[in-house]
Amino acid sequence: MERREEDEDTKALAQTEDEEEQDEEEKREDGDFDDDDEEEEEGAAADRRDDEDKDVGDKDAVEVKEKKKKVKNVFQDRKCVPGIIYLGHIPPRFRPKQLRNLLSVYGEIGRIFLQPEDRQVRKRKKKAGLRRCDFTEGWVEFRDKRVAKKVAASLHNTPMGTRKRQRFSSDLWCMKYLHRFQWIHLSERLAYEQTVLNQRLRTEVSQAKRETNFYLNNVEKSAHLDKLRKKRQRDGEQVEEKTWDFTQRQTEEEIQMKKRRKKDSVLQKHLDKARLMEQKSQSNVSLLAKIFNSKPSQ
Repeated sequence: MERREEDEDTKALAQTEDEEEQDEEEKREDGDFDDDDEEEEEGAAADRRDDEDKDVGDKDAVEVKEKKKKVKNVFQDRKCVPGIIYLGHIPPRFRPKQLRNLLSVYGEIGRIFLQPEDRQVRKRKKKAGLRRCDFTEGWVEFRDKRVAKKVAASLHNTPMGTRKRQRFSSDLWCMKYLHRFQWIHLSERLAYEQTVLNQRLRTEVSQAKRETNFYLNNVEKSAHLDKLRKKRQRDGEQVEEKTWDFTQRQTEEEIQMKKRRKKDSVLQKHLDKARLMEQKSQSNVSLLAKIFNSKPSQ
């Protein structure tokens, strides 16, 4: 539509110029045309051309602005894919609010999750008198994954605080951008860990119940056997006491003594063999001496 309007404007201008030129030629033929009139008409035509150029320039500027607005709207309509950063180190007394304040400077932040310490560690701290709950690792979600990539690449292995007196200035950022990782994966992992923990608790509770039931049953059996034994004793019957035949496990000292005895017996055998060999050699020497001494005498 805009091009058609421009074409119509150019055609109208061309027609007006042709009409003006025809009028000028007629006036020249009649001799009524003066030099002053020519200059005035030329100036008016130049002014019209300038006005037309301005109008065309204004139209171009408006078109460029409209194009820019369209491009901005396209970028705004495009969905921003969120990106998640993994934090491998969380200093003590560091809270999610402080993390949000530190990282919100670089971009818009969505959800934050910090993994608390294990229950056993918390129990030890409670016994020691410490009631605070610290965190071991965390995940931060940025609204735009490009911002998350830049933040992870620029802040990794850099101090958390910008000033020396600022809190956590001696701690370093330990972060990594997780490619193709979504918040659903994290929630699924946490749900899986929770189910595993609940299953472990159930097995422990069931095992404890079995042990208690086994102990109570044995107590009841022993009480019943004691009653029967006392009743038989009252009636004058002989009560056979059961004896458990079992071999006690050897202690460490007894094991070491056995090893020493074996070593001593082996050494004794070697010594006896050596003595026998010496005795045989001595008997052979005496025989040889007798033989060699008897020959020269003959």
